[in-house]
Amino acid sequence: NPGKIPYPRSLVPDIIRTIRDPEKPNTLEELEVVTENGVEVQEIGEDEYLVVIRFTPTVPHCSLATLIGLCLRVKLQRCLPFRHKLEIYISEGTHSTEEDINKQINDKERVAAAMENPNLREIVEQCVTEPD
Repeated sequence: NPGKIPYPRSLVPDIIRTIRDPEKPNTLEELEVVTENGVEVQEIGEDEYLVVIRFTPTVPHCSLATLIGLCLRVKLQRCLPFRHKLEIYISEGTHSTEEDINKQINDKERVAAAMENPNLREIVEQCVTEPD
């Protein structure tokens, strides 16, 4: 049913555009860390989708890239109303340690461990909570 695809595709940017930068008052969309072009949604099964996000850190050595990836993952996992697999990557060539960070933010165990760190979790919560 090709009619189902546009719905998940259009939903993803709306979920991530309001995530705030960990260090700035701006959202990731305002800083162009995430754009609609960086979102891919593919149907991989019956009502299951692969969601691929590519984001661009504000600077090539951005120390917050892992944290931003974590915020994207947490927010999408909470808000996506369909079954999904989530892959989050740094846009190619935009970060000095992109391979390491890509591994880290797509490793379930490392993500779970990060979210067990109270300080980290608090920052993530502040970034992903919708402004009132």
